[in-house]
Amino acid sequence: MQKLLVAVLLVLGLVALASAQIQAPTSDVLGAHLNYGRGCAACHAPHNGAMGNGADKSGDLRGGTSILWGQDVGALYGKTIITGSTNGSTGFTEVLPANMATGTPDVNGLLTCLSCHDGNWAKGAMMKNQVFETLPSTYGTFNAIPTLLGAGTNVEGYLATHPVGLNATVSCGGQWSWDCTETNGVISMNGPNSSAFVKNYGFFVSLSAYNNTAVVTCTSCHNQHLMNVVKVTNGTSSGLPSGTYATMFFIRGPYNPASGTAGANQTAQFCRQCHGGEANESNGSYTIPTTF
Repeated sequence: MQKLLVAVLLVLGLVALASAQIQAPTSDVLGAHLNYGRGCAACHAPHNGAMGNGADKSGDLRGGTSILWGQDVGALYGKTIITGSTNGSTGFTEVLPANMATGTPDVNGLLTCLSCHDGNWAKGAMMKNQVFETLPSTYGTFNAIPTLLGAGTNVEGYLATHPVGLNATVSCGGQWSWDCTETNGVISMNGPNSSAFVKNYGFFVSLSAYNNTAVVTCTSCHNQHLMNVVKVTNGTSSGLPSGTYATMFFIRGPYNPASGTAGANQTAQFCRQCHGGEANESNGSYTIPTTF
């Protein structure tokens, strides 16, 4: 009888866990990037780029030659941004290209994101600096998450932004990194600690490879086309059950601070994909699951 009771409780626990984890989106997955109903064409103008969208103020027709970009990037050409300055460090310097025709794909990606999300030079974009999603009550009285980067009188607004660009490298080994291996800019989570972490959560980030080194770009952490859902396939990049999981802020992995579960660690788990030194597995705890 006791064994039967334990088995029943185990099954109920697994059912409850699965129902908490896997969620289908209840609204359009493009979310905020529907751009007030304009949809895909707000960012990717099918004809004539930003000029076709009436958004180009620079007169530079080359903006649309990269992914048919339909927002004005001219104000950002040649600008220098310095991100990730902490504890008095010098930060990570990135000089944006002179035009979209000469920039590398990774740096052009920064240009396209900042053409809407920069609060310093590209103020003519449609952004209102208001978060689209409903924030959980656990966020307290903080009722807005800034969506404009570099806002302020000068480039110093970027110093408090996560490192991004060709100099924002991700490495293996050492006190704060995973026991992984890197080959031509591709990270493999194959060490005892990192592989255990992948089983407990996963490796969802999409790092770029530059000069055979893994680097962080905007789309490393954000999937600009999926705001509220992320697909998980068990056994490939994660040990979580296969399915669709709730996320927020276009984050690439399960990331749901609105879950309402006290002690849920899924949002911390997402950051730990790169910040391995702070993970459970790097500190002797291999069996702590991802909670939802």
